[in-house]
Amino acid sequence: MRERVWQLCGFTFYRIRVNIDTTVKTVYGNQQGARKGHNPKHRGKEGLRPLLGFIEETREYLIGKLRPGTSVDGTEAAAFIADIENHLPGCVQEVLLRADGEFLSWQSVQAAMEAGFDFIIANKGCTPFFDSHQWYQPFKRKPFEYNSCIYQPGGWGQPCRFVVMRILKEQKHPSHQPQQCVLFEDDKYTYRIFCTSLAGPAHKVIAEYDKRADVENLVGEAKREGLDMIPSAKFKNNYAFFQIVMLAYNIWRYMKMIANQSVSGKQSLAAAAEGSILKGIMSNTVRIARLKLLFIAAKVVKDGNRDKVKYSIHDARTPAMFYLLQFLDKARSRPRPWHQGSVWPSRFAIQN
Repeated sequence: MRERVWQLCGFTFYRIRVNIDTTVKTVYGNQQGARKGHNPKHRGKEGLRPLLGFIEETREYLIGKLRPGTSVDGTEAAAFIADIENHLPGCVQEVLLRADGEFLSWQSVQAAMEAGFDFIIANKGCTPFFDSHQWYQPFKRKPFEYNSCIYQPGGWGQPCRFVVMRILKEQKHPSHQPQQCVLFEDDKYTYRIFCTSLAGPAHKVIAEYDKRADVENLVGEAKREGLDMIPSAKFKNNYAFFQIVMLAYNIWRYMKMIANQSVSGKQSLAAAAEGSILKGIMSNTVRIARLKLLFIAAKVVKDGNRDKVKYSIHDARTPAMFYLLQFLDKARSRPRPWHQGSVWPSRFAIQN
Protein backbone atom coordinates (compact mmCIF):
# COMPACT_ATOMS: atom_id res chain seq x y z
CA MET A 1 0.00 0.00 0.00
CA ARG A 2 2.81 2.40 0.86
CA GLU A 3 4.55 1.82 -2.47
CA ARG A 4 1.29 2.30 -4.37
CA VAL A 5 0.52 5.62 -2.66
CA TRP A 6 4.06 6.87 -3.10
CA GLN A 7 3.87 6.03 -6.81
CA LEU A 8 0.53 7.85 -7.18
CA CYS A 9 1.94 10.92 -5.43
CA GLY A 10 5.21 10.85 -7.35
CA PHE A 11 7.37 10.27 -4.26
CA THR A 12 10.82 8.82 -4.95
CA PHE A 13 12.65 9.52 -1.71
CA TYR A 14 16.21 8.27 -1.95
CA ARG A 15 16.90 9.16 1.71
CA ILE A 16 14.38 9.31 4.53
CA ARG A 17 14.46 10.06 8.25
CA VAL A 18 12.90 7.52 10.59
CA ASN A 19 12.02 8.68 14.10
CA ILE A 20 11.37 6.01 16.71
CA ASP A 21 9.91 6.61 20.14
CA THR A 22 7.96 4.94 22.91
CA THR A 23 4.80 6.10 24.63
CA VAL A 24 2.82 5.00 27.68
CA LYS A 25 -0.74 3.66 27.79
CA THR A 26 -1.97 3.69 31.37
CA VAL A 27 -4.23 0.74 32.15
CA TYR A 28 -6.74 0.18 34.92
CA GLY A 29 -7.71 -3.22 36.26
CA ASN A 30 -6.18 -6.59 35.45
CA GLN A 31 -4.49 -6.32 32.03
CA GLN A 32 -2.04 -8.79 30.54
CA GLY A 33 1.38 -7.21 29.98
CA ALA A 34 0.74 -4.24 32.24
CA ARG A 35 3.81 -3.26 34.25
CA LYS A 36 4.92 -0.41 36.48
CA GLY A 37 7.49 1.63 34.61
CA HIS A 38 8.20 5.13 33.37
CA ASN A 39 4.80 6.83 33.55
CA PRO A 40 5.31 10.58 34.12
CA LYS A 41 1.62 11.55 34.08
CA HIS A 42 0.43 8.70 36.31
CA ARG A 43 3.40 7.80 38.47
CA GLY A 44 3.26 4.36 40.03
CA LYS A 45 0.40 3.09 37.84
CA GLU A 46 0.68 0.12 35.53
CA GLY A 47 0.70 0.58 31.77
CA LEU A 48 1.74 -0.71 28.37
CA ARG A 49 4.66 0.76 26.42
CA PRO A 50 4.12 0.74 22.62
CA LEU A 51 7.08 1.25 20.32
CA LEU A 52 6.47 3.39 17.20
CA GLY A 53 8.43 4.47 14.15
CA PHE A 54 7.40 7.27 11.75
CA ILE A 55 8.75 8.56 8.44
CA GLU A 56 9.40 12.27 8.74
CA GLU A 57 9.01 13.12 5.04
CA THR A 58 5.44 11.78 4.81
CA ARG A 59 4.53 11.70 8.54
CA GLU A 60 3.24 8.13 8.13
CA TYR A 61 3.56 5.18 10.47
CA LEU A 62 6.31 2.80 9.37
CA ILE A 63 6.71 0.12 12.01
CA GLY A 64 5.73 -0.53 15.60
CA LYS A 65 4.69 -3.03 18.23
CA LEU A 66 2.69 -3.20 21.43
CA ARG A 67 4.88 -3.98 24.42
CA PRO A 68 4.56 -4.59 28.15
CA GLY A 69 5.14 -1.54 30.30
CA THR A 70 8.86 -2.08 30.79
CA SER A 71 11.79 -0.14 29.30
CA VAL A 72 13.27 -1.22 25.99
CA ASP A 73 16.45 -3.28 26.39
CA GLY A 74 19.29 -3.43 23.89
CA THR A 75 18.31 -6.76 22.34
CA GLU A 76 14.75 -5.65 21.67
CA ALA A 77 15.87 -2.29 20.27
CA ALA A 78 18.33 -4.04 17.95
CA ALA A 79 15.66 -6.41 16.63
CA PHE A 80 13.32 -3.48 16.04
CA ILE A 81 15.97 -1.51 14.12
CA ALA A 82 16.93 -4.54 12.03
CA ASP A 83 13.27 -5.00 11.01
CA ILE A 84 12.95 -1.46 9.62
CA GLU A 85 14.59 -2.42 6.33
CA ASN A 86 11.79 -4.93 5.64
CA HIS A 87 9.19 -2.13 5.55
CA LEU A 88 10.92 0.41 3.30
CA PRO A 89 9.72 1.13 -0.27
CA GLY A 90 12.06 0.14 -3.07
CA CYS A 91 13.13 3.70 -3.87
CA VAL A 92 14.63 4.27 -0.41
CA GLN A 93 18.35 3.59 -0.29
CA GLU A 94 19.49 5.63 2.72
CA VAL A 95 17.96 5.98 6.18
CA LEU A 96 18.75 8.35 9.02
CA LEU A 97 17.58 6.85 12.29
CA ARG A 98 16.85 9.19 15.22
CA ALA A 99 15.95 7.96 18.71
CA ASP A 100 16.10 9.05 22.33
CA GLY A 101 18.40 7.76 25.05
CA GLU A 102 16.28 4.70 25.79
CA PHE A 103 17.60 3.10 22.60
CA LEU A 104 21.30 3.74 23.19
CA SER A 105 23.21 0.48 23.55
CA TRP A 106 25.89 -1.36 21.64
CA GLN A 107 23.28 -3.83 20.32
CA SER A 108 21.15 -1.06 18.78
CA VAL A 109 24.17 0.81 17.38
CA GLN A 110 25.52 -2.41 15.89
CA ALA A 111 22.12 -3.21 14.33
CA ALA A 112 22.00 0.23 12.70
CA MET A 113 25.52 -0.22 11.33
CA GLU A 114 24.76 -3.67 9.94
CA ALA A 115 21.61 -2.36 8.25
CA GLY A 116 23.58 0.50 6.70
CA PHE A 117 21.62 3.21 8.50
CA ASP A 118 22.97 6.53 9.67
CA PHE A 119 21.90 7.27 13.22
CA ILE A 120 21.69 9.92 15.91
CA ILE A 121 20.79 8.52 19.33
CA ALA A 122 20.61 10.57 22.51
CA ASN A 123 23.09 9.61 25.22
CA LYS A 124 22.05 7.77 28.36
CA GLY A 125 24.67 6.41 30.73
CA CYS A 126 27.82 6.98 28.64
CA THR A 127 30.45 9.43 29.91
CA PRO A 128 32.64 10.40 26.94
CA PHE A 129 35.59 12.72 27.48
CA PHE A 130 35.65 15.96 25.45
CA ASP A 131 38.79 18.00 24.91
CA SER A 132 38.44 21.30 26.79
CA HIS A 133 40.32 23.12 23.99
CA GLN A 134 37.91 21.99 21.26
CA TRP A 135 34.79 23.84 22.41
CA TYR A 136 33.45 26.31 19.85
CA GLN A 137 30.53 28.73 19.67
CA PRO A 138 29.07 28.95 16.13
CA PHE A 139 26.41 31.54 16.99
CA LYS A 140 27.59 34.72 18.68
CA ARG A 141 24.13 35.66 19.96
CA LYS A 142 23.46 32.24 21.47
CA PRO A 143 25.46 31.05 24.49
CA PHE A 144 25.71 27.47 23.21
CA GLU A 145 29.02 25.66 22.81
CA TYR A 146 29.68 22.43 20.94
CA ASN A 147 32.27 19.70 20.88
CA SER A 148 32.83 16.15 19.64
CA CYS A 149 35.05 13.16 20.31
CA ILE A 150 35.61 9.51 19.45
CA TYR A 151 34.84 7.32 22.45
CA GLN A 152 34.32 3.61 23.11
CA PRO A 153 32.07 2.88 26.11
CA GLY A 154 32.69 -0.23 28.14
CA GLY A 155 31.33 -3.35 26.49
CA TRP A 156 31.06 -1.76 23.03
CA GLY A 157 32.67 -3.50 20.07
CA GLN A 158 34.18 -0.36 18.56
CA PRO A 159 34.48 3.37 19.24
CA CYS A 160 31.81 5.76 17.99
CA ARG A 161 31.50 9.48 17.55
CA PHE A 162 29.82 11.50 20.30
CA VAL A 163 28.75 15.12 19.88
CA VAL A 164 27.78 17.45 22.71
CA MET A 165 26.06 20.76 23.25
CA ARG A 166 26.51 22.60 26.53
CA ILE A 167 24.24 25.36 27.80
CA LEU A 168 25.25 27.80 30.51
CA LYS A 169 22.99 27.55 33.54
CA GLU A 170 21.39 30.70 34.87
CA GLN A 171 22.95 31.63 38.19
CA LYS A 172 20.32 33.47 40.21
CA HIS A 173 21.27 34.83 43.61
CA PRO A 174 19.56 37.39 45.84
CA SER A 175 21.28 40.76 45.77
CA HIS A 176 21.78 40.83 49.56
CA GLN A 177 23.59 37.48 49.65
CA PRO A 178 27.14 36.82 48.45
CA GLN A 179 27.45 34.69 45.31
CA GLN A 180 28.84 31.20 45.88
CA CYS A 181 31.00 29.83 43.08
CA VAL A 182 30.50 26.30 41.82
CA LEU A 183 33.13 23.73 42.73
CA PHE A 184 33.61 22.25 39.26
CA GLU A 185 33.36 23.92 35.87
CA ASP A 186 30.97 21.25 34.60
CA ASP A 187 28.45 22.29 37.24
CA LYS A 188 27.91 25.55 35.36
CA TYR A 189 26.53 23.83 32.27
CA THR A 190 23.75 21.58 31.11
CA TYR A 191 24.96 18.98 28.60
CA ARG A 192 23.18 17.30 25.69
CA ILE A 193 25.22 14.37 24.34
CA PHE A 194 24.45 12.21 21.30
CA CYS A 195 26.00 9.17 19.67
CA THR A 196 26.06 9.43 15.88
CA SER A 197 27.52 8.04 12.67
CA LEU A 198 27.29 11.40 10.90
CA ALA A 199 30.29 13.54 10.07
CA GLY A 200 30.29 17.31 9.98
CA PRO A 201 30.15 20.02 12.64
CA ALA A 202 28.61 19.02 15.95
CA HIS A 203 26.05 21.84 15.93
CA LYS A 204 24.65 20.70 12.57
CA VAL A 205 24.34 17.11 13.79
CA ILE A 206 22.44 18.22 16.90
CA ALA A 207 20.25 20.54 14.83
CA GLU A 208 19.37 17.52 12.67
CA TYR A 209 18.40 15.56 15.78
CA ASP A 210 16.25 18.41 17.12
CA LYS A 211 13.97 18.07 14.08
CA ARG A 212 12.89 14.78 15.60
CA ALA A 213 10.72 16.69 18.11
CA ASP A 214 7.75 16.47 15.71
CA VAL A 215 7.45 12.75 16.42
CA GLU A 216 5.75 13.64 19.71
CA ASN A 217 2.92 15.26 17.73
CA LEU A 218 2.56 12.15 15.56
CA VAL A 219 2.47 9.86 18.60
CA GLY A 220 -0.17 12.08 20.23
CA GLU A 221 -2.21 12.07 17.03
CA ALA A 222 -2.06 8.27 16.83
CA LYS A 223 -3.16 7.99 20.45
CA ARG A 224 -6.16 10.23 19.80
CA GLU A 225 -7.06 8.10 16.77
CA GLY A 226 -7.59 5.10 19.04
CA LEU A 227 -4.22 3.96 20.32
CA ASP A 228 -5.20 4.95 23.86
CA MET A 229 -8.13 2.54 23.82
CA ILE A 230 -7.64 -0.92 25.35
CA PRO A 231 -10.62 -3.07 24.29
CA SER A 232 -9.58 -6.35 25.92
CA ALA A 233 -7.80 -7.75 28.95
CA LYS A 234 -5.80 -10.11 26.70
CA PHE A 235 -2.49 -8.84 25.38
CA LYS A 236 -2.73 -10.55 21.96
CA ASN A 237 -6.15 -9.01 21.31
CA ASN A 238 -4.81 -5.58 22.18
CA TYR A 239 -1.79 -6.19 19.92
CA ALA A 240 -4.10 -6.89 16.97
CA PHE A 241 -6.16 -3.80 17.81
CA PHE A 242 -2.94 -1.75 17.93
CA GLN A 243 -2.02 -2.73 14.37
CA ILE A 244 -5.58 -2.07 13.11
CA VAL A 245 -5.51 1.42 14.62
CA MET A 246 -2.16 2.21 13.00
CA LEU A 247 -3.39 0.85 9.65
CA ALA A 248 -6.41 3.16 9.86
CA TYR A 249 -4.08 6.02 10.80
CA ASN A 250 -1.99 5.38 7.69
CA ILE A 251 -5.04 5.11 5.42
CA TRP A 252 -6.18 8.57 6.49
CA ARG A 253 -2.64 9.84 6.15
CA TYR A 254 -2.62 8.50 2.57
CA MET A 255 -6.00 10.13 1.93
CA LYS A 256 -4.50 13.48 2.93
CA MET A 257 -1.48 12.92 0.69
CA ILE A 258 -3.61 11.95 -2.32
CA ALA A 259 -5.98 14.88 -1.74
CA ASN A 260 -3.03 17.26 -1.78
CA GLN A 261 -1.68 15.61 -4.92
CA SER A 262 -5.03 15.92 -6.71
CA VAL A 263 -5.11 19.66 -5.98
CA SER A 264 -1.52 20.26 -7.09
CA GLY A 265 -2.31 18.79 -10.50
CA LYS A 266 -5.07 21.30 -11.25
CA GLN A 267 -4.49 23.92 -13.92
CA SER A 268 -7.45 26.31 -14.01
CA LEU A 269 -8.32 28.87 -11.35
CA ALA A 270 -11.85 27.49 -11.09
CA ALA A 271 -10.51 24.02 -10.38
CA ALA A 272 -8.10 25.42 -7.82
CA ALA A 273 -10.98 27.21 -6.07
CA GLU A 274 -12.93 23.96 -5.96
CA GLY A 275 -9.97 22.22 -4.36
CA SER A 276 -9.53 24.70 -1.53
CA ILE A 277 -11.12 22.27 0.93
CA LEU A 278 -8.62 19.61 -0.11
CA LYS A 279 -5.74 21.95 0.65
CA GLY A 280 -7.17 22.39 4.14
CA ILE A 281 -7.30 18.62 4.57
CA MET A 282 -3.57 18.33 3.97
CA SER A 283 -2.67 21.04 6.48
CA ASN A 284 -4.94 19.75 9.27
CA THR A 285 -4.56 16.78 11.57
CA VAL A 286 -6.07 13.42 10.67
CA ARG A 287 -9.03 14.02 12.96
CA ILE A 288 -9.89 17.43 11.47
CA ALA A 289 -9.31 16.18 7.92
CA ARG A 290 -11.71 13.30 8.50
CA LEU A 291 -14.36 15.61 9.88
CA LYS A 292 -13.99 17.98 6.92
CA LEU A 293 -14.80 15.10 4.55
CA LEU A 294 -17.46 13.36 6.64
CA PHE A 295 -19.41 16.53 7.39
CA ILE A 296 -20.16 17.22 3.72
CA ALA A 297 -23.94 16.91 3.35
CA ALA A 298 -24.95 13.62 1.71
CA LYS A 299 -27.46 10.80 1.91
CA VAL A 300 -27.44 7.10 1.10
CA VAL A 301 -30.20 5.91 -1.26
CA LYS A 302 -31.05 2.68 -3.05
CA ASP A 303 -31.59 3.00 -6.79
CA GLY A 304 -31.85 0.12 -9.25
CA ASN A 305 -30.85 -2.42 -6.64
CA ARG A 306 -27.66 -0.41 -6.00
CA ASP A 307 -26.61 1.64 -2.99
CA LYS A 308 -25.66 5.20 -3.90
CA VAL A 309 -24.35 8.24 -2.04
CA LYS A 310 -25.85 11.53 -3.18
CA TYR A 311 -24.30 14.90 -2.35
CA SER A 312 -26.10 18.20 -2.23
CA ILE A 313 -25.48 20.50 -5.21
CA HIS A 314 -26.00 23.48 -2.90
CA ASP A 315 -22.95 22.58 -0.79
CA ALA A 316 -19.88 24.50 -1.97
CA ARG A 317 -17.65 21.60 -0.88
CA THR A 318 -19.32 19.06 -3.17
CA PRO A 319 -17.26 19.82 -6.35
CA ALA A 320 -14.00 19.30 -4.45
CA MET A 321 -15.27 15.99 -3.06
CA PHE A 322 -16.27 14.86 -6.55
CA TYR A 323 -12.88 15.84 -7.90
CA LEU A 324 -11.13 13.77 -5.23
CA LEU A 325 -13.32 10.72 -5.92
CA GLN A 326 -12.73 11.03 -9.67
CA PHE A 327 -8.99 11.32 -9.06
CA LEU A 328 -9.11 8.11 -6.99
CA ASP A 329 -11.14 6.28 -9.65
CA LYS A 330 -8.66 7.24 -12.37
CA ALA A 331 -5.75 6.22 -10.17
CA ARG A 332 -7.32 2.81 -9.47
CA SER A 333 -8.04 2.19 -13.15
CA ARG A 334 -4.45 2.77 -14.24
CA PRO A 335 -2.22 -0.33 -14.42
CA ARG A 336 0.31 -0.76 -11.68
CA PRO A 337 3.69 0.65 -12.70
CA TRP A 338 5.46 -2.61 -11.84
CA HIS A 339 3.09 -4.47 -14.19
CA GLN A 340 3.81 -2.28 -17.21
CA GLY A 341 7.59 -2.25 -17.13
CA SER A 342 7.92 1.08 -15.37
CA VAL A 343 11.26 2.11 -13.90
CA TRP A 344 9.57 3.05 -10.61
CA PRO A 345 11.36 0.86 -8.03
CA SER A 346 9.20 -1.54 -6.06
CA ARG A 347 10.03 -4.04 -3.38
CA PHE A 348 6.77 -5.69 -2.34
CA ALA A 349 4.87 -5.90 -5.65
CA ILE A 350 3.89 -9.35 -6.86
CA GLN A 351 5.12 -9.91 -10.39
CA ASN A 352 2.44 -11.52 -12.58
